[in-house]
Amino acid sequence: MRSPIIHTEDESKNGGLYLGPDEPIKDLTPVPATVLIASSAHLPALQAQDGLSGALAFSDREVLRAFEVITDKRPRLIAIEQLVAVSSRGSALIDRIKADPALTSCEVRIVACDQGETPDEPVAARMPLARAEPDPAAPEVLDVEGTRRAPRFAMVEGIEVLIDGNSAGLRDLSLSGAMVTSPATLRPNQRVRLSLPDATRPIRFNAVVAWARFELFNGAPRYRAGLEFVDADEHAVQRFIDAHAVERFIAALGKG
Repeated sequence: MRSPIIHTEDESKNGGLYLGPDEPIKDLTPVPATVLIASSAHLPALQAQDGLSGALAFSDREVLRAFEVITDKRPRLIAIEQLVAVSSRGSALIDRIKADPALTSCEVRIVACDQGETPDEPVAARMPLARAEPDPAAPEVLDVEGTRRAPRFAMVEGIEVLIDGNSAGLRDLSLSGAMVTSPATLRPNQRVRLSLPDATRPIRFNAVVAWARFELFNGAPRYRAGLEFVDADEHAVQRFIDAHAVERFIAALGKG
């Protein structure tokens, strides 16, 4: 006597043929070990550098696409050209990478190819991640609004200033303005008192909030804002820039 044939629910889903438990389709696309982001003019020279020859490369116009690949593939190394890192697109990209817990295993490295060097000898440097000023032309998903009246310099990570006595992070600085992130509320046209830390004595002056945007960072609310200086001592501000700007930091590493 033959055993009765028992049809399962899985058989009905597969035309009467049991294929076993469904398994997710695996993405067989190779994970890039390195993602390189640089200006179009410097990409070839940086790709010739040891350790970057096999990198998956993106120009500074493809930052949004690069971020999509980074979040999807999670490369071991993310190399960002210095000129891109201190731009609004690059600094916003670095902010997003640092804020994503899933990307903590990714190493971010700043690479530079100075004009005074031969294309085959770019200078690579590790540095604290920094942020730069907003640029209206950048993609909205990675940027903020803002204006510029003087060249701005990205500050090294960890510099805290006081705005009306409240601590805030200094992201970039020029002789006429700055970008900050603050847990305290900042509103456009608000007049504030800004204090820059200095070994001798704080550099204090008045400023006006040119623009402000509410955002969440690691789940905590904060305001990102652009400040316009009212009565700042330009010589004191320039000394502060010379001491704390990312470009100066990279130059010091290159000399070492």
